[in-house]
Amino acid sequence: MFINFSDLPGHSNLFLDYLNEFDNLSHFFNLNFRDNTKFVSQFQSISNFNREHRSELSKIVRKQYEGVEISPKTEKNISLLAEQNTITIVTGQQLGILGGPLYTIYKAITAIKLARYLNEKYTRFNFLSLFWMESEDHDFEEISSISFIDENNNLQLVTYNDNLPVEENRGSTGNIKLKDSINEFIVEINKLLRQSDFKEKNLQLINDCYKPGVTFKYSFKKLLLHLFDIYGLIIFDPQDVEVKNILKPIFKNEILNFRKHSEKLIQVSAELEELYHAQVKVRAVNLFMNYEGGRYLIEPVEENSFRLKNKRVRFSEDELLKLVDDKPESFSPNVLLRPICQDYLFPTGFYVAGPGEIAYFAQVMPLYKFYDIPEPIIYPRSSATIIEKNISSVLAKYRLTLPDFFIGNEKVIVKLIKKLSSVGVEDMFLNFSKDIDNSMLKLKTELSEIDKSIADSSERYKQKIYSSIEDFRNKALEAEKRKYESAIRQTNRVLVNVYPNSVLQERELNYFAFSNKYGMDFINFVFTQLEINKFEHQIIEL
Repeated sequence: MFINFSDLPGHSNLFLDYLNEFDNLSHFFNLNFRDNTKFVSQFQSISNFNREHRSELSKIVRKQYEGVEISPKTEKNISLLAEQNTITIVTGQQLGILGGPLYTIYKAITAIKLARYLNEKYTRFNFLSLFWMESEDHDFEEISSISFIDENNNLQLVTYNDNLPVEENRGSTGNIKLKDSINEFIVEINKLLRQSDFKEKNLQLINDCYKPGVTFKYSFKKLLLHLFDIYGLIIFDPQDVEVKNILKPIFKNEILNFRKHSEKLIQVSAELEELYHAQVKVRAVNLFMNYEGGRYLIEPVEENSFRLKNKRVRFSEDELLKLVDDKPESFSPNVLLRPICQDYLFPTGFYVAGPGEIAYFAQVMPLYKFYDIPEPIIYPRSSATIIEKNISSVLAKYRLTLPDFFIGNEKVIVKLIKKLSSVGVEDMFLNFSKDIDNSMLKLKTELSEIDKSIADSSERYKQKIYSSIEDFRNKALEAEKRKYESAIRQTNRVLVNVYPNSVLQERELNYFAFSNKYGMDFINFVFTQLEINKFEHQIIEL
């Protein structure tokens, strides 16, 4: 079963047009992911682009896997990175704890399956999937929590707390080492995971990946390796010093030409604001610097002079350029420059993106011309809601459909009661209110012939009547809810599972909530079931 994204809440007009009305966005995107007539010429352009570092990059990636046992598929893909006719299918995500929400899993699967499809269809090229760990992001709060549903069907947010002040600049999340408090986090996970035949193995995997002394980057990569190495997914760390050496020309270009870059980005963002929205606020310089343990945005202050945001530190242009030469690992791109770094390093044919990423790529595209890099085709990631058997039975029992649950908690309860009740309190009071309106209007008309001031006061008395009726209505609704308490409770259970916190399940729940119930092969089930070419929201039934 599939649901059109336009029938789901929370999706921007830009995203909906990108899926279904691409011509509306042709001013911002040159390549349509649906137009396969241009794929071969695009692949050829990417293959021909001068990447002298191909062989070196393959060696760097192999070095990132030192000491790790990997599958023959991954081994082969790392070797293929050095080949001229290799095209990468890239996706990426922040280092969410325990892998973050389910959509991280869906992104990886989309990239892997897209590479498979392209290998079968375009045999002149080698296609491989690559996951770019966004280890340089510094939003610790965004990656340190995950939601689970407890035994009482309540949504519980579990947070790893490193006991540092929230406002402290921790630097890039990839380098943050887990403290002993990670054990407390896992204890909470243990409490929330229901007893099952698979709980012990799931906890063993979590403990193996997340333990004191290792970094967020290590933990995230180890978990992804466990889930996806068998499929040949390459997991890439952009923080590598040798990677930063290759990126020196990009960093220097940004420092020397930031005014030209930001001027164009501001122009495109303004155009987007008129038609849709600009996803990302444009900064003057699209670079961060690691300094004294923190990660700080570089800002221009005057001609050929820069400072670090919120720090009393200044650099001349020459000093910054020298730092790029001497310590390139100190620099990292912001969200708009990251795709440029990615596609300078890799021959990216497709980037698998979520709705928000598609929106910011509309802003990014002008930078590809400035850096003279072939732009990738932006491919929408697969989107899904997993429906368990007990959820399906509730839907069938009360004649509800999944879209009913995306209209809001109160509305779905009203809809449920309407289906169950032969009386219908809401309709009863709505009709009663109409009768009062009609009666009061008639009364006002007749009274105006006696005394206009008395007639005019009828509105005040009508409001008093309505106030009493509203109290009466609320008591009747509560009585109605008590009558259907069991049905409402079951419906709320569905709500928490399919629309937790009033967002899609994929944005809130974690992979382990399902693997704990259905076993370590759950990833293979999702891999088999997830469609990558429908461009609608998929319902996967267990």
